[in-house]
Amino acid sequence: MIPQTNPKAAYLAQRDEIDAAIRRVLDSGWYIQGEEVAAFEREFAAFAGARHGIAVASGTDALIVALRALGVGSGDSVITVSHTAVATVAAIELTGATPVLVDVDGCWTMDPAQLDALLKQWPAGTPRPKAIIPVHLYGQPAAMPEIMAIADRHGLAVLEDNSQAHGARLDGKMVGRWGRIAAYSLYPTKNLGAIGDGGVITTDDEDLARAMREIREYGWRERYVSAIAGMNSRLDPLQAAILRVKLTRLDADIARRQAIAVRYTTGLSGIDGLRLPKIRVGASPVWHQYVIDAGDRRDALQTGLKDRGVATLVHYPVPVHLQPAYKGRVTLASGGLPHTERAAGSVLSLPMFPQLEDAQVNAVIAAVRQAWG
Repeated sequence: MIPQTNPKAAYLAQRDEIDAAIRRVLDSGWYIQGEEVAAFEREFAAFAGARHGIAVASGTDALIVALRALGVGSGDSVITVSHTAVATVAAIELTGATPVLVDVDGCWTMDPAQLDALLKQWPAGTPRPKAIIPVHLYGQPAAMPEIMAIADRHGLAVLEDNSQAHGARLDGKMVGRWGRIAAYSLYPTKNLGAIGDGGVITTDDEDLARAMREIREYGWRERYVSAIAGMNSRLDPLQAAILRVKLTRLDADIARRQAIAVRYTTGLSGIDGLRLPKIRVGASPVWHQYVIDAGDRRDALQTGLKDRGVATLVHYPVPVHLQPAYKGRVTLASGGLPHTERAAGSVLSLPMFPQLEDAQVNAVIAAVRQAWG
């Protein structure tokens, strides 16, 4: 079976260096925060082109800490999308704010036209939203020039959910460099993945960086004294050491993902009724996922691929606004979310990870063509 993703392969590719890094931390006797974490923060910030990196315990916490630093809390609202990992919406709710969800465009990211219409039609006399969270889903950049122009017109902060797009670019500019803050997941399957949970936040704003460092550790400015109400969300040195090793080959891993995507696109082109990923003009995606649109044949295709030894996943099978925990509790943009709801029934993620061999990619292409019929 060709796996859809394979985090163990990433470990095996750098096993000696990762094992040495783990031993270094164990031998150091320093197991919370410390120089290993600080070094990862500096190195990741340099990769992302940001002045500050703030490491936290998960990608969800990265969003929560960033939102809190922006002053988001009870009674506020934050605009994002429903076609995303549930963590994006859960993080908003965990600050006490209300998620307001808009539809996606043909690249499966936030639709600027619906965002603009939503803000223009915002009810008079009600509090304006505090922030916008565009999600760079599947490693595809959202329409950031348009989103930033809308945000600037309405005076809203932009927090980029960059959990699936480490290193992606749009118009030559790294995603994560458009808004005031960017949040990244370091979950094992991500383009830069820990061996466990982890997250990191980047910003150029000194005051926001200071606030986020305080929030992630009980609001401490001095040890054991909470200047503000904070939380416990610290990336441990073991994960930081592993991530420092894996960061050294992130550019090479991205290049390999891009090469796999080119092979898929070439090999799957011309199949009647099968839609391949749409790439935004000026975008350089990093292909966290290679997602095809099989329409109402998705489930049959997925079964056919499984029968031929190819594992796939659906990212994501139920939009957040239709999930039991959120249905009826989130606010939707006028006109509903038809593209989001269609995507849930039609998208399929093919195998995608840097260690995927050309022969395996070719086997996936052949299996898709056979299963499609």
